[in-house]
Amino acid sequence: MSDYNLDLHREAANTIRGLTIDAVQKAGEGHPGMPMGMADVAVVLWTQFLRHNPKDPTWPDRDRFVLSAGHGSMLIYSLLHLSGYDLPLEELKNFRQWDSKTPGHPEYGHTVGIETTTGPLGQGITNAIGMAIAERWLAARFNKPDHEIVNHHTYVIAGDGDLMEGVSQEAASLAGHLGLSKLVVLYDDNRITIDGTTDLAFTEDVMGRFAAYGWHTQKVDGHDPVAVKAAIELAKAEGERPSIIACRTHIGYGSPNKQDTSGVHGSALGEEEVLLTKKALDWPTEPLFYIPDAARDYLHMDGRFQSAWETTWESYLASYPEDAERFKLFLNGELPTDWDEILPKFEPGKSMATRASSGQVLNAIAPHVPFLLGGSADLTGSNKTDLKGEAGFTKDDFSGRYIYFGVREHAMGGILNGMALHGGVRPYGGTFLVFSDYMRGSVRLAALMGVPIIYVFTHDSIGLGTDGPTHQPIEHVMSLRAMPNMTVIRPADAAETAVAWQSALEHKTGPTALILSRQGVPNLDHSKYADASGAAKGAYILSDADNPQVLLLATGSEVQIALDAQDKLAAQGVAARVVSMPSWELFAAQDAAYQESVLPKAITARVSIEAGVTLGWERYLGFEGKAIGLDRYGASAPYKAIYQNLGITAEAMVEAALSLLG
Repeated sequence: MSDYNLDLHREAANTIRGLTIDAVQKAGEGHPGMPMGMADVAVVLWTQFLRHNPKDPTWPDRDRFVLSAGHGSMLIYSLLHLSGYDLPLEELKNFRQWDSKTPGHPEYGHTVGIETTTGPLGQGITNAIGMAIAERWLAARFNKPDHEIVNHHTYVIAGDGDLMEGVSQEAASLAGHLGLSKLVVLYDDNRITIDGTTDLAFTEDVMGRFAAYGWHTQKVDGHDPVAVKAAIELAKAEGERPSIIACRTHIGYGSPNKQDTSGVHGSALGEEEVLLTKKALDWPTEPLFYIPDAARDYLHMDGRFQSAWETTWESYLASYPEDAERFKLFLNGELPTDWDEILPKFEPGKSMATRASSGQVLNAIAPHVPFLLGGSADLTGSNKTDLKGEAGFTKDDFSGRYIYFGVREHAMGGILNGMALHGGVRPYGGTFLVFSDYMRGSVRLAALMGVPIIYVFTHDSIGLGTDGPTHQPIEHVMSLRAMPNMTVIRPADAAETAVAWQSALEHKTGPTALILSRQGVPNLDHSKYADASGAAKGAYILSDADNPQVLLLATGSEVQIALDAQDKLAAQGVAARVVSMPSWELFAAQDAAYQESVLPKAITARVSIEAGVTLGWERYLGFEGKAIGLDRYGASAPYKAIYQNLGITAEAMVEAALSLLG
């Protein structure tokens, strides 16, 4: 430990502080306190432990670094620039400005070297747990006694806010249960939040809580680099538990008047305090954004870690060629092309809940998509998400393919994000649709980052019956549709469910929510009606009539109601077209000619039916159409009685259609 170069360390840490101070001051806003306080810890981690390569930021066996306290984004921007990533100094000078690569909070896919979008507190540490799960699973699947091609750590810098948020507590509990020993959290224990000192609202024994979760815990002085280095070494040596190191730091370190105050958390120092702070740190006041050569050289990272890994990989490729090809398939996410042979066929007329047909489709797909990994938030039997014949992912068997998330919907959402971001796995997770509320923050970030998560949201409507309005989703489908870059698919029957799964797997630039029924729905005879492959286009003419006078639009279990309404209208001499519309987003992606062929502008008499809020249907109905749905909460009763009493019926559709036709 005595050979640690404290002079170089101090130079590098103060460089980060100087860049942070100048960037925030130039922008006029930002969060300088955390980067100034955690600069010492970050320099130790990035110079002594982090295995990465700025010239190839995505090589698969790199260590992952997550800045969960994303408000302190100048910390990671400084580290990326100084270590050699393609993030020029000019970008740091444009901190928080339009079209810069240095937005207020780190954004995955926007800035090179950013592993996940952070800022909403608790999300980063939860994503990191997903990354650690993916690492352990791939290692268990592919490593050999003489070749370890997956062997990396996930490091996190988290703050008090991260550890207060409920999502991090859910996730940390699961991480301890699973024994994710490749996870190391560096906790910025500065005891300051926006409102003031943490003792206003946060006085628990944090390390005691994590010890109870099953974590390895340590406390160090975050400004003692030798102690920080020793603590990280102990954490890395821990073979059975995730680790958290409480690093006692001073927020706004070096600022004579703002250190250890909430005033430095989220505001620029001000010109006078900038000068005083640089003087206290013995740092030049000019030029701004000063970087000494010694600091840049100290933090600069070459490709030596990747080169060593590539030597191992070449040997693995020669010794285990089949496993090597399979590993590449996992990393590339290559999907089968013979879907017609893979997807199950369903007997027409048989009544089957779409959650049940989803389970059959999932199990038919799973052997052909071996990197599919997921589970349920304690609703396996209800969500039908289990993989037959596959073991659970446990601390005793990291190769298991099914994850029991427990009653932790929000953690599941954030963990799925981390798994997808890690690469090599395609994650899915199940819960009741109504509980998508509990995981909405993670779902939104999945859409924002464009990661391909598959959500299996079952019990999709009042059709779940006697459990009552607390469990009956009303506004949820529409609220998910309102989320940019979210694909929502609510299939009408088993055949459409198979198409929905294929569409979800083939969609790789954002999450997909499969919205599935609890109650049985008839498997439609697609030799009589249109082929279910039309569901891949989001909406298709399921059942047509000569010269249709009215369009009947429906999703999910209400498609059968629309078909019944079509028959009733025909009996009264009214020609109606039934359009099954499982996905607004997929339909919106079709060209104008296709959209016109399904929903001709000339037919203005339009009726929609969906067991949810009517808000939004005017997009397809126009001012003259009528939406049948629920703009109130449900009730506890057998589901058929609820549908009847709340007017979600074929008769209501007929009445609406006739009124539109005069």
